[in-house]
Amino acid sequence: MGKRLFPKPLPPWWKKCRLVCSTLIVPFCIFQAVRLILLPTTFDVILLGILIGIAVVLQFEWI
Repeated sequence: MGKRLFPKPLPPWWKKCRLVCSTLIVPFCIFQAVRLILLPTTFDVILLGILIGIAVVLQFEWI
């Protein structure tokens, strides 16, 4: 038999934190995309990329 990825269940506070982050990340991404369209800067592009990366990780439950 193979090893389980998480031998212990995740603590309740971690599950709650992940749920809150996954609900808030989409509005942040939309706000950042609108801001990027109106006033594009390098920082905005990098921040939007990071936010989209976090959204993908939370959506596919890689963390």
